[in-house]
Amino acid sequence: MSKLSIVRKSIISIFSGVFLLLLTSTYSLAQTPACACFIKGVVRDQHTGLPVIGATVLMVGQNKAVFTDEQGRYMLDHICPGSYEIECRIVGYNPFREKIDLTSGHEEDFTLEESEIHLKDVEITAHRTDAPASQPLTTLSGTELFKTRGDNLAESLKGLTGVTSLQTGASISKPVIHGMHSNRVLIMNNGIRQEGQQWGSEHAPEIDPFVATRLSVVKGAAGVRYGSDAIGGVILVEPEELPINKPLSGEVNMAGFMNGRQGVISSTLQGGIRNLKGFGWRAQGTLKRGGNIRTPNYFLDNTGSSENNFSLAAGYRNKGFGIDLFYSRFDTKIGIFSGAHIGSLTDLLNVIKNGEPLVKSGFSYAIERPNQNVLHNLIKAETHYHFKDGNKLQWTIAQQLNDRNEFDLHRPRNDSIAALNRPELSFKLNTLTNDIVWDHKPIGKKISGQIGLSSLYQYNLMNGRPLIPNFNQFTVGLFWIERLVTHGWELEAGARFDYRTLSTHRIVRREKVSTDFTFSNFSGTIGAARNLTQNLSMTLNVGTAWRAPNVSELFSDGVHHGAAAYEKGDSTLQQEKAVNTIASFKYTSSRLTIELGGYYNYIADYIYLQPQPEPILTIRGAFPYFKYTQTNAVFRGVDLAVDWEVLHKLIWTGKLSYLNVYDKGNKNYLVMIPPNRLENQLKYLIGAGTKIQNTYISAGNLFVAQQKRVPENSDFAPPPKAYSLWNIQAGTTIPVSEKNEFEVSLAVNNLFNVAYRDYLNRFRYYADDMGRQVSLRLRWKFGA
Repeated sequence: MSKLSIVRKSIISIFSGVFLLLLTSTYSLAQTPACACFIKGVVRDQHTGLPVIGATVLMVGQNKAVFTDEQGRYMLDHICPGSYEIECRIVGYNPFREKIDLTSGHEEDFTLEESEIHLKDVEITAHRTDAPASQPLTTLSGTELFKTRGDNLAESLKGLTGVTSLQTGASISKPVIHGMHSNRVLIMNNGIRQEGQQWGSEHAPEIDPFVATRLSVVKGAAGVRYGSDAIGGVILVEPEELPINKPLSGEVNMAGFMNGRQGVISSTLQGGIRNLKGFGWRAQGTLKRGGNIRTPNYFLDNTGSSENNFSLAAGYRNKGFGIDLFYSRFDTKIGIFSGAHIGSLTDLLNVIKNGEPLVKSGFSYAIERPNQNVLHNLIKAETHYHFKDGNKLQWTIAQQLNDRNEFDLHRPRNDSIAALNRPELSFKLNTLTNDIVWDHKPIGKKISGQIGLSSLYQYNLMNGRPLIPNFNQFTVGLFWIERLVTHGWELEAGARFDYRTLSTHRIVRREKVSTDFTFSNFSGTIGAARNLTQNLSMTLNVGTAWRAPNVSELFSDGVHHGAAAYEKGDSTLQQEKAVNTIASFKYTSSRLTIELGGYYNYIADYIYLQPQPEPILTIRGAFPYFKYTQTNAVFRGVDLAVDWEVLHKLIWTGKLSYLNVYDKGNKNYLVMIPPNRLENQLKYLIGAGTKIQNTYISAGNLFVAQQKRVPENSDFAPPPKAYSLWNIQAGTTIPVSEKNEFEVSLAVNNLFNVAYRDYLNRFRYYADDMGRQVSLRLRWKFGA
């Protein structure tokens, strides 16, 4: 037996032993008499009186959750006295959340409807959430979401197991789920499929996280419900339900960051309309400004950024009828690190060899060339009707206009043209989406499901230096999903068919050349969820998904300055086809939560950017050279998360993400795959169980291993060394009055100012990652 096999078996044995030990040793702790409170009852539909089957009822921040059974019953027990937030979600209804003070057992039957209702201390609001019940769903909300305020979407999600980010320098990042990103990870922004120029590594999602009160990640192939491209997973950006008939309320968020001297302020104001029953509205806006980022040893020139965002929403409810309108505008300007743009091959190779950029500077807020200006507009209208017999019909239409302009380092040599300061690359993507979903009434009180029809039409206009062609694209999809809840099991199965046409238009040798493509395929899913015991639950899902090659993969040919790379497409690429199996087990008691998940994702004809042996020299400088190519790949890994109250008020949190990706076509490993990660944190709760709530101090460590599973001589520089970062954090919530409170958080990341480089940073060839970061966050909530 090889030494490697012995090590692997030893690691497996250790994890198995620790897992069993924790399970057995904490069973008695779960029965602590001091934590004998409970909440139980029956969930029913307001219009039909039928039980709501398979709803998830959870305690926010406590990792304690149950499903309602075939009679709509639920029970949360072994709860310590105190104040808690309770949340419930199910397809066809809006998640609700409310604080309750628990001193003993509490039994309450309640009903759900499209508008708010009040039942003693619980307030319930309706909202649709489409996350599959048999796939792992991780949610960031409440205080945990507040701790990320001011970060972009990808950085906000990095604390979740199995999720990391693909970076282009210090100011641009996009989410990665189980090693996949960009067009393999769908982002649903307020129920709308986000459509921008997401094919570039430096094309970050054009979303303001302040719009959302919850960020959720669905891991695994989810193509049946969300459409083609959902090979790696789905990110749900979900705002709070509109405050129908509620008094005026809102919040103000402020965040300051020492590194980059960045400031952020975001405000939300919302309420009902006096004397107009059934109406609600919300207005939100964000301003963000930052300057050059500093590594432990030098500043990164031209890495400032600015954002000016706002959104408006309004809605009306009357019995079973509802209509919502939403508009958002995301406007950002991002500086691109000028040290990544190098004039000669010799200088490029010297920078990679020496490990320091040629261009260094001091601090500045100025955003010069190269930079990106991105404007994204989204307008949405959604209407629904909940029939008294239990059926529900929902229709959603939306339009998105993505306007992206990229500026090179150098202006044109012609002075008159240079004075116009035009972008060298300009993309305008217009997208129209139309979705109709019918939730049929329960069959035999145990079977529920939905049928949907969706369409997408988009066209892209490009100006400037040729990189990708103009195109028109049309997609139509039909899906059907059914769920059965019986004898403690929740089973679901579904199928979908998508059809896509793509027409591209290029200028070749001064002549217009049009090329047409057609793609189509089926997707399927089958899964199960079950509470095996009072404390142990499991989920299992097998799903298929597919993805058509996008225009950049087919036709890219030129310098992509935002990524500081030369990229070459291949018009013969075939569509990707994936089969994903994912399973998870979750053990929850009053003092311990363990969630263990494993996945195996086989992707035929996987498309990726392959580094070429040598950089390329162009008239615009020297750049790393990449080509799009295909292979058959296997993604397999394990996610482990543990929350353990080791001592009274002292909580240990551990997270492990292990990922192994193998290139079956070339019998080797793939490039640009996230390395393994291990995170540990100790948090001490101050004043828990008293009037002082949510006060804590914590210290943690993030260890990122060196990515050694890469093909030999397959990149311009070897993967960077492993690194270990320490962080500390403290926070509290200060009640001002019954309807007013302040929340404060102070954090220091990379406490010891360690110099490191992350393998998933496209600019790791040129410079170190960000040094120490001190952040202060404040939130004032009023009228809640």
